[in-house]
Amino acid sequence: MGRTRKGLIAVFVFVTAALVAAQNPGGSAEGKKLKNPVASTPESVKAGQALFQKNCRFCHNADAKGNGPMAPEGTHPSDLTDAKWDRGSTDGELFMVIRDGAGPKFEMKGYKSKMTETDIWNVVNYLRSLQGK
Repeated sequence: MGRTRKGLIAVFVFVTAALVAAQNPGGSAEGKKLKNPVASTPESVKAGQALFQKNCRFCHNADAKGNGPMAPEGTHPSDLTDAKWDRGSTDGELFMVIRDGAGPKFEMKGYKSKMTETDIWNVVNYLRSLQGK
């Protein structure tokens, strides 16, 4: 097999794996099975808030209502303060969206290279603290 063909196959495998990992609307069976290992303490929520402000506010806004100033044109970041979450409602599903991104168009990229798993769980705890506010 030539170099070009091997390269194309590698790109195809990478893109396919990314599509499978991304959280699509409707949630995921895998995410529903994940249990949050980080207790929702005031310290966890505070750490999650700091991470949210550092990484997420640009698109979701500082108040998490989804109208951030740097959201890519034509996108509609989710309002994370309401009770309806299109990509799943369990902690595990939220974790997967943050970690792997929001498919199928990947308007939201995953944060697995920018945050540790504990960091992501802290953000999940912070988002839970916002629901209904």
